[in-house]
Formats: sequence, C-alpha cells, structure tokens
Amino acid sequence: MLAAMDAISKIQPALPGLAVPGAQAPARGAGGEFSGALARAIESVDAAQKRAETLTREFQLENPEVGLEETMVAVQKASIEFQALVQARNKIVAAYQEIMNMPV
Repeated sequence: MLAAMDAISKIQPALPGLAVPGAQAPARGAGGEFSGALARAIESVDAAQKRAETLTREFQLENPEVGLEETMVAVQKASIEFQALVQARNKIVAAYQEIMNMPV
C-alpha cells in the first residue's frame, strides 16, 4: 500500500483530484518527469504482482519457507497497487477527454 501511495504521490501533480495526504509535489523540471513517474509506477505494480504470484505458487507447492500470512499480504498489496494505478489511469483519461471537449 505504501508503494502504491508513493507511486500516486509521484504522479499526483498532474492529477489534482488524486491527492495523497502528506505527499509533497516533486520539483518541476524536465518534460519527461511525468512519463518517468508513470513508468516507475507501472513497474512497481508489475513487480508486486509477480512477487504475489511467486509466493502463491510456492505456498501451493508447500514450500516450508513461505507462510500463508506473507502470501496473503503480498496478494493484497499487489491488488491495492493495481487498483491505485487503475484510478490514476481513469483520472488521466478523464482529464484527456475534458481537454479534447474544450472549444478552441
């Protein structure tokens, strides 16, 4: 969940409706900052999902080093990060549609 909030806080300046309490806006600089933050957020979600999948597989194979609690936490974390990324995507699409509907 913390990774998801961190990922959202990195892209939050471009999404004013998606605020994370206590998050600070990154300094504005290079034009690729938004795309880089979005790419890092996607990579973070992908890594969390792969970890959850690996732990689930290992738990099903009865690996004694993998516990149910650890597996369930990883699955829930991946789910929350994915949901946060989907909400960020929805905000981006809504902003794009609003801009496209503006009269010129």
